[in-house]
Amino acid sequence: MSASPTQAGLPIEDDDEKRLAELGYKQELKRKWSGFSNFAISFSIISILAGCFTTFGQAWMNGGPIAISWGWPLISIFILIIGFCMSELVSAYPTAGGIYWWAARMGKPVHGWFTGWLNLVGLVAVTASVDYGCATFLSLVLDAYTSWDSANLNLTFLLFVVILAAHVAINIWGHNIIDVLQNVSVWWHVAGSAVIVLILVFVPEKHQSLSFVFTERFNNSGYSDATYWFLVLPFGFLLTQYTITGFDACAHVSEETKGASKAAARGLWQSIFYSAIGGWILLLSFLFAATHVDEITAAAGFSGAIFETALTPGFFKAVILISTIGQFFCGMSCVTSMSRMTYAFSRDRAVPGWRLWSKVDRNGTPVNAIMGAAVAGLVLTLPALYKSPTGAPTAFYAVVSVAVIGLYVAFLIPIYLRLRMGDKFVPGPWTLGSKYKVLGWIAVVEIVIVSIYFIMPFTPTAIPGHEGFTWTAVNYAPIAMIIVIGGAALWWVLSARTWFHGPIRTIDQALAEDTAAAQE
Repeated sequence: MSASPTQAGLPIEDDDEKRLAELGYKQELKRKWSGFSNFAISFSIISILAGCFTTFGQAWMNGGPIAISWGWPLISIFILIIGFCMSELVSAYPTAGGIYWWAARMGKPVHGWFTGWLNLVGLVAVTASVDYGCATFLSLVLDAYTSWDSANLNLTFLLFVVILAAHVAINIWGHNIIDVLQNVSVWWHVAGSAVIVLILVFVPEKHQSLSFVFTERFNNSGYSDATYWFLVLPFGFLLTQYTITGFDACAHVSEETKGASKAAARGLWQSIFYSAIGGWILLLSFLFAATHVDEITAAAGFSGAIFETALTPGFFKAVILISTIGQFFCGMSCVTSMSRMTYAFSRDRAVPGWRLWSKVDRNGTPVNAIMGAAVAGLVLTLPALYKSPTGAPTAFYAVVSVAVIGLYVAFLIPIYLRLRMGDKFVPGPWTLGSKYKVLGWIAVVEIVIVSIYFIMPFTPTAIPGHEGFTWTAVNYAPIAMIIVIGGAALWWVLSARTWFHGPIRTIDQALAEDTAAAQE
């Protein structure tokens, strides 16, 4: 029988701290999050008040109403299956490193290395995309109430920087209330979405038919109609795949969650399930209110065009304001998750300057990780300063694609390794049992297919050599991913393989330091 984990020579009484010690880490982050708060951060990052509003145009232009009315529930089922697989893993390994830690534990250091970098880049991209989307909607709010120019990309980018800075400040100085704000965010999303649905049901003078909502098809991609079912329509699924992501946050804050082995697993899949239901109801209300089809299409499917054409000015302002505040909460949660991943990956010395990023202040907050990751998100979003000639926010959708690919491929690696382990895997209290095989393979296949689609050009004008080609229409997601994966591979071959051996146990080092201090 192995001895129980200890710190300073004394047994650890707390079950969460004991489990963390068994996984090799000293409790450094403050463990004060409830199970509801753990659920709340993923629910807030998924944020139907963010993704449903900011990426609605992607589905409207690529597929039309059926990409939303049928595509949302279909893709949600696949994402829920991915969530079930990840819930089993977080129950077994509740660490802030989450995804990459699982990969390194079940596979080899190289698996952890690539998973970590994909996950980190994905979290940076999702934070950047959410805050830029929030800036876009805040521009509309300011435009509605003042003489602000919402079409000015420079002003929108300035708002993006201000919002990102505000989220950094909240995460650094609001450490005592950040979990409470996550709880408030849940209720804002629930109540706000309900209010918006009621407004869209009762305020417009007329609504679309059931036939329009559930059978109408659009192809505004520039590709031939012959490619609709196997190319154009799948592009529209980016709406769902992007909105319902970031749920790995439940793992990244598991070291701060009480009863993490059960609470984080439950929070992860439930955040997906409830977001899928709420998001579908919200999106259907959008479609029924979308009676000015030509004007909405002329705005590249921007959801704001629906509200502006269907509602009175007062209700239009109310809907935009509710969404903007929800997106602000979402971005705040994204920064929390991103910083915890940066901290954990740096703790295992995988990030350049790891000593800086792995530090926590006296309040248990990874201040440097918060600021460094936020700056990375700002740099990634710089192409958004340039407008696409089509009017579609191509740069924004590219950041969205980077987020989806980075996060979901990072999810794929540990899910596949779990499949490979088979019965050797030792589950936690929340387990799939024998169902892990079929669910795991469904998850792997879905992620592979989605990742292929989202690195493809969304319009023919993004293909070099095509008549009308322009760099501002290019989906730079594959370029970004090649840089990330290629850079990580080159670094691994030239250097990291000799010194990166996966997660580093800090509990032994802490024990030695505490014991020496006690002897003195």
